[in-house]
Amino acid sequence: MTASLRLADLHPAELDLLRRDDLTVDDIVNLPEDLHYELIDGRLVLTPLAFPIHQLLGMKTAVAIEERRPDTFIINIEQAILIDRRNELRPDVVLIREEGAGYSPVLPADVPLVVEVISKSSKTSDRELKLKKYAYAGIPSYWIIDPLAERVTFTQFCLGPGGVYERRHQTDEVVTVDQPWEITLDLPAWTRKRDRILRVARRDR
Repeated sequence: MTASLRLADLHPAELDLLRRDDLTVDDIVNLPEDLHYELIDGRLVLTPLAFPIHQLLGMKTAVAIEERRPDTFIINIEQAILIDRRNELRPDVVLIREEGAGYSPVLPADVPLVVEVISKSSKTSDRELKLKKYAYAGIPSYWIIDPLAERVTFTQFCLGPGGVYERRHQTDEVVTVDQPWEITLDLPAWTRKRDRILRVARRDR
């Protein structure tokens, strides 16, 4: 989803939504499709466009998941998930069962894995609030990709018997996980690519 709309482009009724903390998914169903937002505890939260490195790592994660993906699943970028009536989140990468892909937002029961790529504005939310939200929704696996660390770092959480996420991996090396199937992430290669971009990218506008 692209966030091409500016606040100044919003209708007064839409701007009023930003002032409320009692919203449900019914209140936001008619928002513009190109408005980048999440509904968190009844509040409409607008999020800025991600930097290219952030988008690149989301894409690389999706490609790694795709490599051995069974035909009965699809992978989406920034797909809305209905956590409950006051929460609708949009992870950077979402794995969806085909039978649940006929509508949006998708239901957590059709989502075996979500991935968030941390940005400066989301690092607390991704590590704390969303960790609890995705566990509450019963999503079996939650991955965090951190490009802000010294080396790009991967953390894997799997839902435990008590409905709370348990950390299985945290590494900046090449790693292979077995949930939802065997997936290999070449984190050192991702770090080299990130570092090259940071080295050569123009700072002037």
